[in-house]
Amino acid sequence: MSSTRRLGILALFTLGAAVSSCGSDDAAAPAETPPPADGAPAPGDGEAPPPAADGGAPDADGAAPPAPATPSCQGKEKLTGDLDWTIAQRTVHVHVPASYDPSKGTAIVLDFHGYTSNGDQQATYAGMNTKSDTAGFVAVHPEGTGFAQSWNGGVCCGTASSTGVDDVAFVSAILDELATKLCVDPKRVFATGLSNGGFLSHRLACELSGRVAAIAPVAGVIGVSTCAPARPVPVMQFHGTSDTLVPYNGNPLSGYPSVPSTIAKWAERNGCTGAATESFKSGDVQCMTHAQCAAGAEVTLCTVTGGGHTWPGSSTSLPIPGLGKTTQAINATDAMWAFFQKHPLP
Repeated sequence: MSSTRRLGILALFTLGAAVSSCGSDDAAAPAETPPPADGAPAPGDGEAPPPAADGGAPDADGAAPPAPATPSCQGKEKLTGDLDWTIAQRTVHVHVPASYDPSKGTAIVLDFHGYTSNGDQQATYAGMNTKSDTAGFVAVHPEGTGFAQSWNGGVCCGTASSTGVDDVAFVSAILDELATKLCVDPKRVFATGLSNGGFLSHRLACELSGRVAAIAPVAGVIGVSTCAPARPVPVMQFHGTSDTLVPYNGNPLSGYPSVPSTIAKWAERNGCTGAATESFKSGDVQCMTHAQCAAGAEVTLCTVTGGGHTWPGSSTSLPIPGLGKTTQAINATDAMWAFFQKHPLP
């Protein structure tokens, strides 16, 4: 790894120092005991992923079943590879797999980088473009704003938050452009992100629930004071108990709620009932799932005991002190894709 990339990835994790303090509706929420899961999240190597949303199992590499031909996509160009688009004066990196068929609706995964990072670093760290190639979805890595490349996730982060940048509108513009240039399945648009990007994923679930089917934040909690999605939104969260930048138990000074309260609030919004069940357990990772929720939504929390401010399952070397442990007991990218396949828009 070059020194430039190493420093860039270090920057990815320098989140939160300049964040203004404000409240969240989740800050005082008690952790509740979550309900029975009807399917485990996909583990790392060696175990099969859960069934696809239509009831058919994905193939061995996690690819979704082929979509039917989409009449509205007639005449779309066959685009593949790595494309850089300019949308609202920002760069958006779009990775289209070789398997892309311009006549059939294709799933989209929006993957947002962390504070002071960038889209290329996030794609490498999460392995999202590689997963795109094997699973057949389009991976999208937009760029944040300002010198520190931040997103407005509410209380987090940087000038995007402090100046009120409308990143929800920016994401809407990205989706509009994707639908113009590619054959997109509007029911299979998903969002994830690391740290500041995870905060933005939560915000999109609150404010863009008509277009984003499900979210899977990593090391980022909800940061907006009002969250009123138009429907139950499936959520899968990954978080380490030893994360010092976005603490598992919250940070009142920064306005960050705890991870358990964030999940409890999502279970409440989604009308989840009953007790939680363990949906995955391996090594230092335990996933608990609220499965008895309105409209088939699920809320899953994958807790990494002793885990740091890292992406579970990442194979990228991070010889940087202070970030904490990266578990290999689960691959977050594989697990979230299996979760996404189960939860298209109704």
